[in-house]
Amino acid sequence: MTETSAANRPLRIAIVGAGPAGIYAADALMKSDVDVSIDLYERMPAPFGLIRYGVAPDHPRIKGIITALHKVLDKPQVRLLGNIDYGADINLAELQRFYDAVIFSTGANADRALTVPGIDLDGSYGAADFVSWYDGHPDVPRNWPLDAEKVAVLGVGNVALDVARVLAKTGDELLPTEIPPNVYEGLKANKALEVHVFGRRGPAQAKFTPLELRELDHSPNIEVIVDPEDIDYDEGSEAARRHSKQVDMVCNTIEQWAIRDVGDRPHKLFLHFFESPAEVAGQDGKVAGLRTERTQLDGTGNVKGTGEFRDWDVQAIYRAVGYLSQNIPQLPFDDQAGTVPNEAGRVLSDDTAEDPAQRYLPATYVTGWIKRGPVGLIGHTKGDANETIACLLDDAPNFTPAAEPEPDAVTKWLEDKGIPFTTWAGWYRLDAHERSLGEPQGRERVKVVEREDMLRASEPGKV
Repeated sequence: MTETSAANRPLRIAIVGAGPAGIYAADALMKSDVDVSIDLYERMPAPFGLIRYGVAPDHPRIKGIITALHKVLDKPQVRLLGNIDYGADINLAELQRFYDAVIFSTGANADRALTVPGIDLDGSYGAADFVSWYDGHPDVPRNWPLDAEKVAVLGVGNVALDVARVLAKTGDELLPTEIPPNVYEGLKANKALEVHVFGRRGPAQAKFTPLELRELDHSPNIEVIVDPEDIDYDEGSEAARRHSKQVDMVCNTIEQWAIRDVGDRPHKLFLHFFESPAEVAGQDGKVAGLRTERTQLDGTGNVKGTGEFRDWDVQAIYRAVGYLSQNIPQLPFDDQAGTVPNEAGRVLSDDTAEDPAQRYLPATYVTGWIKRGPVGLIGHTKGDANETIACLLDDAPNFTPAAEPEPDAVTKWLEDKGIPFTTWAGWYRLDAHERSLGEPQGRERVKVVEREDMLRASEPGKV
């Protein structure tokens, strides 16, 4: 195809990853004054990424974001191609054959490592894996060991809250949500009576959002307990409270819990601050306890160790210390940051080169957590997308036109390879099927777990 003929057709863009970051990028492209045709590639048979597979089932408010994302995918300029695994089913060179530019928005779905002796013992779990299990992800085991009566959760972010809350609630409490039958049966048999959440620093440094924190106390089965000795602030902490209404609200909530009398709800959820994980104790290869070092504030909001240690009687540990993106084939990757090296979304090839043609991978971009790391709320990805799309549109006049830009070319290629891909119409069929499963029980939906069942309900390839 020539440059002239490329100007007479829509700009063809592939976006790899159909979670919020990818969908926001598609939205930003469509809001530009450029004629675009977008294909959203997704490894799962269903779209929405961590909204479907990373948000706790008792968070319908956050899942309401799907409504806004739905409107983007309903646009005629966007096409969903699901159940396609980048790196296995299609690679970068093949995408460049069909598209003028490629954007990666693959997010972060692995657990960041925590280097503590004993952390690899049986009974020590990554929060991301547990979240995938209770959210009905097709690629994780159907059963989860929930035989520990006392459980530790390491981390003080919203994921730690989700994990702690799901562990402390009863299966019947979560049954009205969309959890699949295997998750309900697992949670119904859960033996946890005590859940201990540990933070290395103080209340002012916790990464909870106020609403999610307060939700802990809404369950009739969960008694939230805070030790008054854990309420401490230094100059840096007080400054954080003054400069952030959210930080102040979090601190106020924690303070209120610290001064109230302990009630009689059957499941106890302890929030511990100034306790840094030092070692996981083991017996017969299994978690048998946790040792923490007491910390104290240093004046700046950071902490230092005191040399005082405490042993906690727990039989399972969940690490909720952050998500980590995984390496993307054919792209550079920063293992430490867990991101693809980039400048404003342009993927770097040689950051020492002055010439853009050598400095950046041609027509290749990133957005979302793979671009900036797994920090911030879902809304932050909109700013990411806008920045990346602005760069892409600036570069567009210099793109090498795709050799086969016709939309049918890539779907024929996928069909010829025997890859069963799902479509946006297929999502509507799967959505209706899940809702029909929930209707007899008075539930909004029951999530389908097995990939083959999802494909069957979606009818791959049928528009």
